Amino acid sequence: MSDNKTKGMTVSRRQFLLGSAALGGSLLLPSVVNRAWAAGSDAPELKEIRVGFIPLTDCASVVMASIKGFDKKYGFTLLPSKEANWAAVRDKVVSGELNASHMLYGQLYGLQMGLSGPQTAMASLMTLNQNGQGITLANQLHDAGVSDLATLQKHIAASPAGTYTFAQTFPTGTHAMWLNYWLASAGIHPLNDIRSVVVPPPQMVMNMKIGNMVGYCVGEPWNQRAISDNLGFTAATTQDIWPDHPEKVLGTRADWVEKNPNSARALTAAILDASRWIDASEANRRETASVIAGRAYLNTKEETILGRMLGQYENGIGKRWTDQHAMRFFHDGEVNYPWLSDGMWFLTQHKRWGFLTEDPDYLAIARQVNRIDIYKQAAAAVGNVSLPGSDMRSSVLMDGVRWDGSNPAAYANSFSVKK
Repeated sequence: MSDNKTKGMTVSRRQFLLGSAALGGSLLLPSVVNRAWAAGSDAPELKEIRVGFIPLTDCASVVMASIKGFDKKYGFTLLPSKEANWAAVRDKVVSGELNASHMLYGQLYGLQMGLSGPQTAMASLMTLNQNGQGITLANQLHDAGVSDLATLQKHIAASPAGTYTFAQTFPTGTHAMWLNYWLASAGIHPLNDIRSVVVPPPQMVMNMKIGNMVGYCVGEPWNQRAISDNLGFTAATTQDIWPDHPEKVLGTRADWVEKNPNSARALTAAILDASRWIDASEANRRETASVIAGRAYLNTKEETILGRMLGQYENGIGKRWTDQHAMRFFHDGEVNYPWLSDGMWFLTQHKRWGFLTEDPDYLAIARQVNRIDIYKQAAAAVGNVSLPGSDMRSSVLMDGVRWDGSNPAAYANSFSVKK
């Protein structure tokens, strides 16, 4: 990744590190590192690592790490475990039934703060993807003249508060935060003007079909599925809200990492390798879509996944485009680096919407949760993964507000629409 300023994101040019800084100064070729981690004192403590996932396109790197044998490369067997909803993921990670999981970024931070379950020290080993979620509105709204956020605002303003129900996937999670941010940018108060409910991702389409809500925010392929089933249209993508935003993470408990540091870095390396493989070519993305469409994973039609995975979008009401910020899994490691500012952003939104009553020490918490040390070791083992010169990055969101992590308390309290 070179120096760039595109679509509101500024990223420093990264040094190219193959191991010296990350491995205490010893320069090792990736193949040597791999063999070292697969045997002797650096071998994974666990021969099998159970990793949860929810049926979403962005679980792809977890699945493909197992399917393509990247786990074996690092001396363990990855056991993907399909889960019903994000609450189940939370409970199984906290109890230890899952060693780690595909998790919502905001969900993991909510657990760290005791906001979305029992307070549990958590660890984010890497970011799994950027972009690729969406906000779907029901066709009945389009029939009533709603085609975008501005017309939705007028429609909601003309109705009694709470008339319309919208769904997201977990109260402190990413989809709740994207939906809230999008609505609030138009002056729609997500806590007062609408009713918000939690629905598991694979159940979104059916719940819209039977009339339980008129809108939802979820990951793919469940936005495209609403279009395919002639139930709704895409009013916004989440990359419209924040280009190249963080989304899912590889999450686990902090004490699991402390007890199993070799397993943590081997798992991170395997999924990082899979992430690079997915992004390497269109053929690999097509193969990935074919695999994850299967019954064991997303259980939907391959074509429902493939288009948006390739960046080919339609909104269901006449617009088609190639999205320059479609779902990414690697992008030379830019996607996967556990940027401290990314984690801090979710804390600012938790403060904004009343989950936190006081400003926490944003930076200290992010440093505890985002295990940059483990990630750098894994990146060194994988090889040819660039690392940034800073642990913070800068972005401009849809409302023109810049986020760079420099003053999180001021940022969190700057919004006119908040609890």
